[in-house]
Amino acid sequence: MYYQILAGRLCTVFFLGTLKEPEMIQQTDLAPTLAVGLGLPIPIGSLGMLLPAAVQHKSMREQLRFFHLNGYQLSNLLRENLKAYEKDDGVEQFKKAEKLHANWIKLYLEGNTSEVLTNLGRKLLRQYLEALQKLSSSLSKQVAEYDIYSMTVGAIVTLEMFFLLLLGIPSALSSQSQFDVPLASPVCSLFFYMTCLVLAAVHVIVCTSAENHCFFCSLSWMMAMGILGFIAALLCILLSVLATIIAKHKPSNEKTNSSMSAWSELDLLLLVGTLGHVFSMGASSFIEEEHQTWYFLVNTLCLVLSQDMCRKYFLVRKRDKMTLPDAARGAQEDVYISDLYDARKMELREERLSILERFIKDNEKWIALMSPGVILLCCRLLRPINQTGIQWVHRSDFGHWLTSSDHKAELSFLVGICLVMIFILIQGKCSLVSKAALLFGLLGVYCYRAAVGHVLYPWQQNTKEITKGITEARFVYIFVLGILISGVKDLLKAHVMRTDSTARIVGLWEVYSGLILLAALLFRPHNLVVLVFCLLIQIILTMFVWKALKYDAAQITIMHYWFGQAFFFFQGNSNTISTVDVSAGFVGLENYMELPAVLLTAFVTYSGPFLWAVHLLCYLSGETNKTPTAVAHGCYCYAILRCLPVTVYILLVTGLRYHLFIWSVFSPKLLYEVLHLVVSAGVCLMFTVVDKNQVASSDV
Repeated sequence: MYYQILAGRLCTVFFLGTLKEPEMIQQTDLAPTLAVGLGLPIPIGSLGMLLPAAVQHKSMREQLRFFHLNGYQLSNLLRENLKAYEKDDGVEQFKKAEKLHANWIKLYLEGNTSEVLTNLGRKLLRQYLEALQKLSSSLSKQVAEYDIYSMTVGAIVTLEMFFLLLLGIPSALSSQSQFDVPLASPVCSLFFYMTCLVLAAVHVIVCTSAENHCFFCSLSWMMAMGILGFIAALLCILLSVLATIIAKHKPSNEKTNSSMSAWSELDLLLLVGTLGHVFSMGASSFIEEEHQTWYFLVNTLCLVLSQDMCRKYFLVRKRDKMTLPDAARGAQEDVYISDLYDARKMELREERLSILERFIKDNEKWIALMSPGVILLCCRLLRPINQTGIQWVHRSDFGHWLTSSDHKAELSFLVGICLVMIFILIQGKCSLVSKAALLFGLLGVYCYRAAVGHVLYPWQQNTKEITKGITEARFVYIFVLGILISGVKDLLKAHVMRTDSTARIVGLWEVYSGLILLAALLFRPHNLVVLVFCLLIQIILTMFVWKALKYDAAQITIMHYWFGQAFFFFQGNSNTISTVDVSAGFVGLENYMELPAVLLTAFVTYSGPFLWAVHLLCYLSGETNKTPTAVAHGCYCYAILRCLPVTVYILLVTGLRYHLFIWSVFSPKLLYEVLHLVVSAGVCLMFTVVDKNQVASSDV
């Protein structure tokens, strides 16, 4: 990649002391030029060549010496990356230049100062420059060699899958929530077989003419033809669905205007925020500081929720009084009061209320109005716990202060408070057995932290001998498995026995509680604060925001997704591999075991999005009595939300493959996105299974 160089001006001033018109040079040429100018050795992995203008004021002997050092470094690097490096044109020309250089040195040492020596030196400089250009070009091709054919095949499959999901939005998010994918007619059509034939011909031409190694061409012909057939089938299905939509849809200006006018500020924010984040991934700076994007979106969401809450309790009622007639005004007030208060009060009258419940009942309106502000305050308190990104990562944060050896007592107190808060916030909907298991599991978490030396027991004065905490961690694993098995048992019971939705909701909540207990064990001790705030925000949204404002499943799904992404960064993660907490994969293990270590590390890395997605499933399952298609709508929206950034980012990375930061910024982000997609696929599978169970139960 070429840049019109401001650095070229700096190099010219640095070496020559004069300012000239800037020239176009390669970025890779800066490293050897600056190294020579500063009297340092040329970096071993440098691919560039020394700029002639930087050393032209030197003597002929020094110039030849610099170019020889650069050529020797490039030839050694090419030897490590290319087997048949001796046949390279640059290597052959460099060897010739070395021989000519030996003759020049011989004449120079003999004291020859004639014009022959000068002409020979100029000829040698030209040969060195040509050799350096060829060596640098060969190395650049070796380093920047991409499998374009395989990348294109992958991008096409991703695009087809995404467009298929996109075309299914009107049907999948309808009241019936049914999206039928036509398979028989497109696959049996003549267009499908013609497409397969064309793709097979292209595959043969590319694989027989490719000079470099191609992954897709190295696959067996059976597997390659299967993938090409899958691409052709997806294309035919896309065209069939598109034709069906065009045939059924008759656009009109009135419908368009009415649909656009129905969009609220929240809808516009969710749409613009989601698309804005996706398009921001085309800049390396936005990827490095992606947490700032999610923090901004979540904070803006809280402000919009506050606006909707104020409109719900104040502006709507005032507007109705001004616009409606007296009779209609009274009826509207009655409906308004009935919708907001009466339904909730009728439910609470049937049970005995505790002091806390009575306080919430009496002050429900003001608590609801304060809820977005409390969430905004929680998000602000979470930011200084873990510094992430690139710009401020070197600065110490609250997590560093807590984990230092001088503040072990403060950390112990905080961990104890957090474990108590986790139990209080999560135990409400669990069965009695799961509550006991959760209590003992959280005690085991504290014992594990004390065993490994993170925290102190209340009666402990000095730090005792630190162990691996294997027994304590396995003790917690037993309770995690017990809670998960109890939850799965309730889910199976609700499906097989065709019971009411209570058993299913309890089962889902117990599964969620088991995952919370596992996260409490694997999290770093100071990150238990993040887990507590996560549960607190979820409860506030569930009790006071969503039910009062009556958002639909799609809006709630997008909000869950946003908070999940924000908590991914609140936890201290970033888009660099160095922030992955590998130690979580060894909790409770004496030796390295690949599968458990990978699963535990993946869980603790994506615990933020994963826990928010499971909470979304629990919440939507409880709303199926009001909206039977809530789970199906949430699953489809979640799939769209994950496919959109992955699809766009694959195209961006393919187009930016020669970017300077492709390996340091874009590639790690792509790895994070792919693994996040795998986790999201598991979440969508859970949604589908629960939704099938609900449909089966409702049919009976």
